[in-house]
Amino acid sequence: MHHKMQVPPSGIRLDYLLGLKGLIGIPSFSKDEAGTAAFLRNWMEAAGIVTEQAGNNVWAKNLHFNPEKPTIMLVSHHDTVRPAAGYTRDPFLPEIENGRLYGLGSNDAGGPLVCMASAFATFYECTDLPYNLIWVAAAEEEISGYGGIESVLPHLPTISCAIVGEPTGMQLAVAEKGLMVLDAYNTGKSGHAAREEGVNALYAALEDIDRIRKYQFPETSEWLGPVKMSVTCIETSNKAHNVVPDTCHWVVDVRLTDAYTPEAVLEALRAQVQAHLEPRSMRLRATGIALEHPLVQAGLALGKQAYGSPTLSDKALLPFPALKMGPGESARSHTADEYILLTELAEGYAGYCAMLETMTRNSLPI
Repeated sequence: MHHKMQVPPSGIRLDYLLGLKGLIGIPSFSKDEAGTAAFLRNWMEAAGIVTEQAGNNVWAKNLHFNPEKPTIMLVSHHDTVRPAAGYTRDPFLPEIENGRLYGLGSNDAGGPLVCMASAFATFYECTDLPYNLIWVAAAEEEISGYGGIESVLPHLPTISCAIVGEPTGMQLAVAEKGLMVLDAYNTGKSGHAAREEGVNALYAALEDIDRIRKYQFPETSEWLGPVKMSVTCIETSNKAHNVVPDTCHWVVDVRLTDAYTPEAVLEALRAQVQAHLEPRSMRLRATGIALEHPLVQAGLALGKQAYGSPTLSDKALLPFPALKMGPGESARSHTADEYILLTELAEGYAGYCAMLETMTRNSLPI
């Protein structure tokens, strides 16, 4: 069924460039986002959009929200990492040079966030949408904190699906690797290094680490490839040069795919090593959305490409289908002198609007 859109004649109700400049100018490290939360509320409400807040998370529902309709969530985050070493600019001073807007969080994920907000505002007053819209500016994404998107969901109506705003070049990240961090502990018996005493826990750890380094999971994900494991830290209990260590602690960074559950990965690795393996968390699971899903179909109809993303986002914490898509490039995230192109911002706003228009025109069930 074809819907004639009732897009407000004013076009862009929210100036995404002004919004992004405002965000860059306010430090918003994870768990310390009160300043940007207040800015976002003022920015939205100045355009006549009613907002709500829990913790440092801000959200808004479309004006004619109807609980009988399915709901699409547009979510991105307003926290940032700390500035990388090597900045040659003030990370909190938004500057435009040669078509680039510089500043901490400009690419990850201020650009996606403000483009989503402007697209949401464009559709805010539409009366004939076949779905509801909820826009969310989440906190604590960079640390996968419990005060972020997870804490918002209980306050919201039932969500059918989501677009997660992250820098993907506006392509369709239909799958995303998860993360499981394992603490490994080898035990031995202390003794004097000069004599044939003790059982060296460090040697036992090295044997286990070699097994981890060589181990390959047999199943490979269509979109995400193999499970990737990296041993990233190691330490022993003693610091004396002449004592055989009786304990050794090391850490494994495991990038999960949708071919295995975290539980299955943990069980397989425990069978490979002598060390005791303890997961820090199993909540950051690999995720995927079916190519047949209307969100993905809308993107494909617009000529976008589907791919699997190696980087983690709030997508991992959403218990419903979600597509990751946004302006900017993932490789720029967390780098010194971070920037986003002005053309990318324009494409981001237009791209989100086109996705929503296509969803409306096709009127597919979600």
